[in-house]
Amino acid sequence: MSEALHRTGILLVNLGTPDAPEPAAVRRYLREFLSDPRVIDINPVGRWLLLNLVILPTRPQRSAAAYRQIWTDAGSPLLTHSLALVAALRERIPNFPIELGMRYGNPSIESGLTRLRERSCDQIVVVPLYPHYASSSTGSTAEKVYRSAAKLWNTPYLTLVPPFYVHPAFISAFTEVARARLDALAPDHVLFSFHGLPERQVIASADPKLCVVQPDCCERLVDGNRNCYRAQCFATAKALARSLDLGPDHGVEQRWSISFQSRLGRTPWIKPYTDEVVPTLAKRGVRRLAVMCPAFVADCLETLEEIGMRARDDFAAAGGETLELIPSLNSSPAWISALETMITEQLPSSARQR
Repeated sequence: MSEALHRTGILLVNLGTPDAPEPAAVRRYLREFLSDPRVIDINPVGRWLLLNLVILPTRPQRSAAAYRQIWTDAGSPLLTHSLALVAALRERIPNFPIELGMRYGNPSIESGLTRLRERSCDQIVVVPLYPHYASSSTGSTAEKVYRSAAKLWNTPYLTLVPPFYVHPAFISAFTEVARARLDALAPDHVLFSFHGLPERQVIASADPKLCVVQPDCCERLVDGNRNCYRAQCFATAKALARSLDLGPDHGVEQRWSISFQSRLGRTPWIKPYTDEVVPTLAKRGVRRLAVMCPAFVADCLETLEEIGMRARDDFAAAGGETLELIPSLNSSPAWISALETMITEQLPSSARQR
């Protein structure tokens, strides 16, 4: 009876991208993105002043120039990879309607939910495509999904796929994508570069008796830091290092390390900083450096331009020979299989039997 009464749909959600690599489109995107109080977590007046008097007058031009370097004939890489992912998943699990929504920009979360409701989906599994929890990504997406769903007259029942930073399927998929490239490069060192966050946001998510007070507070997950973004990133890097047989992360045989990229402004962000680590590795004698970005499941501005172009140039300028960006999961078969596994785990029991 329940199968006849309820239909389950799936909504994949990523962060978003401008509609075009032009200042006006980037300005619209940045205004929506940086107006989110979970992203710039300061008082509303200060956020408005920072956004309108400091960021928006100059940042759109610089960001648009960066986007133009990675833009393809098909559009934004993040969007094209996300659409390809949706298309592949529809073939893999055809019994479930699947839509894409972006937290900021287009297609919106509202449009994705509406399309699923138009197909009579009253149970929706939402997949935030962020491996690690952060209030500015997963938290913001969850809040937006709940608010958008609440506006629908027939409000759907929602299930969210939780952060999957050490889920065996996620680790296995990234390992499969990376292994062939690492074998071909034979790097001296592998750097796991994660998106950064302001320190205050990380501290707010953890036990203040543990966070930052202890120098190794992120080395292992415990109750006091299990929602800490930085600790989850460390857990991902260690799991991938084990899966890729990279050895220990310390001592004379150290073959891998962790850093955090994309910092902005003058406030302290979580360390170490990627833009400082990359040239330091070159100066220490690393000649072939591979960089993996496991915080991103699709290649985007932060991977293709920030690492694949700027970090590569910084590495060469400091004496390194080769910096290779290891591609993200994008719409690879391994990632499709991993997503199917994680989605199936969250489906209602009646829907799993279809």
